[in-house]
Amino acid sequence: MNDIGSRLREARLVKQLSLDDLQDITKIQKRYLQAIEEGNFDMMPGAFYVRAFVKQYAEAVGLNYEELLVTYKLDLPEASTEEVTSSIQSTPNRRKISRSSSKLVEAMPKIIVALFIIVLFVVFWIFLQKKLGNDTAVEKEQAPEVEYVEKDPTEAGVVEDGEQNEEEAIEEPAAPAQTLPQGEIQADGVTTIYTLSNTDTMNLRVEAYGLTWIGIRNASAAEQVDARAYDNGEVVEFDATANRFARIRLGDSTKAKVFVNGEELQYAQNIVTQNIIIQFAE
Repeated sequence: MNDIGSRLREARLVKQLSLDDLQDITKIQKRYLQAIEEGNFDMMPGAFYVRAFVKQYAEAVGLNYEELLVTYKLDLPEASTEEVTSSIQSTPNRRKISRSSSKLVEAMPKIIVALFIIVLFVVFWIFLQKKLGNDTAVEKEQAPEVEYVEKDPTEAGVVEDGEQNEEEAIEEPAAPAQTLPQGEIQADGVTTIYTLSNTDTMNLRVEAYGLTWIGIRNASAAEQVDARAYDNGEVVEFDATANRFARIRLGDSTKAKVFVNGEELQYAQNIVTQNIIIQFAE
């Protein structure tokens, strides 16, 4: 059983669906569904059908196919050009292609003029920025010197005979540091809840160290950032203070680090795909 087959089977079992139920939903033969879970793709009609069947399977059990494709792309066979061609029932009309080409040729002069206008605008903007920078430098050079007057030590609150100023002697108690305890693993096996206390802010930062899916949703399951595959070096930042709740979806948690108010979150589970829920303490 390969990784993607295991992930699909886990999702099916969570929804309490049998292979017969899934066959009725997807209209895919049961033996093909079982082959997907076991990673036995050789018995499938072809690589094109493998990906099509996996997509239907994922949608039926509530998984994001694009996210699975990014995370487990090495598990799926690549469809050859011949398979993709044979799967298309009708070929495009040559007359339509020629018409599209002729339209592109007719539009080419307009495209060139538009590009020329854009280049002129960029050159003008660069020239304007340089001019503004030179004017700012001249203003700094001409700024008048500020004369500082030394004040009487007694006016500044200094106490003679070595006595400490009463205001300086009073030390305010330090505010308690934020607390982010170990997460509570949920029954689905992929979700962990972290309760945030001793703070009024929830600033989130996710740093990608390789290709991984990242998404952030609020309590109503609405997307808060662009949920997609992020590559090495990309960063996702979001202020969830007003929502008081955030659900972070990681396609490959081994290639991403999560920070809450600048503090790195320690994963409670050593799994690849997982959900991380962060909420304020009641």
